[in-house]
Amino acid sequence: MTEPMEVAEIVTFRLIEGRSEADFTAAARAVETRFREGGQMRARCLSRAPDGTWTDHVVWRSQAAAETAAREVTTAPDCAPFMAMIDPGSVAMSQGRITRRMD
Repeated sequence: MTEPMEVAEIVTFRLIEGRSEADFTAAARAVETRFREGGQMRARCLSRAPDGTWTDHVVWRSQAAAETAAREVTTAPDCAPFMAMIDPGSVAMSQGRITRRMD
């Protein structure tokens, strides 16, 4: 049986006015812990551009793992603090099957 293909996800967004970087990164760590311990997330990099745009780069174990995480992040109570800091109108997301990974 072959291993499922990993999926790269890139999400860009802005925080709601008045949210601190420290509070947001703490909430992001809690979400990351949930998905790493659940086996869905393989890698993550969270960055902030000088203009305040955030980018969340995630490698999911598979497309199914990415889809499950997408449902959970919007409904699980432990993800609510993270989601409550993101301006929903600013979110843009793309996903793609990883064809080559450099570690």
